Amino acid sequence: MNRFGILRVVGAVALTCLAATAAFAEPEMESSDGTSETVHVTLMLDWVANANHVGFYVARDLGFFQRAGLDVDIVEPGEVWATSAVLGGQAEFGIDFQENLTLLRADDVPLVSIAAIMQTNTSGFATRASEGITGPADFEGLVYGTFNSPFEKPTLDALVRCAGGDPESITYVTAGTDLLAMLGQGLADLVWIYYGTQGFQAERLGIDIDYFPLNDYQGCIPDYYTPIVITSQAMINEQPEIVSRFVSALVEAHEFVMRDPVAAAQVLADAVGELDADELEQSIPWLAERMQMDAPVWGYQTADVWSRYADWLYDSGVLDRPVDTTGAFTNEFLPER
Repeated sequence: MNRFGILRVVGAVALTCLAATAAFAEPEMESSDGTSETVHVTLMLDWVANANHVGFYVARDLGFFQRAGLDVDIVEPGEVWATSAVLGGQAEFGIDFQENLTLLRADDVPLVSIAAIMQTNTSGFATRASEGITGPADFEGLVYGTFNSPFEKPTLDALVRCAGGDPESITYVTAGTDLLAMLGQGLADLVWIYYGTQGFQAERLGIDIDYFPLNDYQGCIPDYYTPIVITSQAMINEQPEIVSRFVSALVEAHEFVMRDPVAAAQVLADAVGELDADELEQSIPWLAERMQMDAPVWGYQTADVWSRYADWLYDSGVLDRPVDTTGAFTNEFLPER
């Protein structure tokens, strides 16, 4: 087993134990108007609510879920992350990342990506501008604020090594949910952020950062989908109609975001009071341009993107065997456009 295998096995064992102790919960059915049924489901986010999640709040607050016969609770993760909650039946749907789901699928964890929120990776690494960092090779010796996901270290190691640096010189410290605060206060020199959320937040807060998008280094790490919408294979097998209604509502909601990102920004600002409305009016138009791009419909995923990233994990030694990603994602619930 390679040095990352222990992390993957521990995560898979925890997920399997959780699934064994919590049977898959069929969504509660409740009559909404005496003639139709509303299905109650839970969506667990990957992080605190932010601009990446705008389509989900639009779907809830502008009635897209309601018209699909769904009553959706949107919850933030606590001690249990979305992958564990979905596998264990505490949530029907969740937000995850292709990098994480690929590691889980390598251990045969039965979770499936049902939509890509963005068509391209909008994340990257940020440092304080005062450090004068010019590229990943300069990450040597820095303190990295980690959110303790198993895909962080292999990604950072591969990026720094590819750039000619020594990743083993990087120190890891556990971060809270406010990565920019850690950076600004000098508690970390390097953090992994989504530019569409924390990049614009840094501008608003006056935190001067240098940002290194992962997509600028596709010769080192291929592009991939992040974040993604996930459900369990059990949900697909047992409640495919609910999955279809959920995904269809998300497609309509994200199409609204792409048509009118400023209006969508206001919906999110109204729903999540701690988010800054002016910041959202800047960040969500930026994100909207990356939600569909050349894909035939929002949420679409290709086998090439999934297999290329999985092959990279194997070729880089992160995975100790090739992974068949055929069942890791599906487009079957997306409407034709």
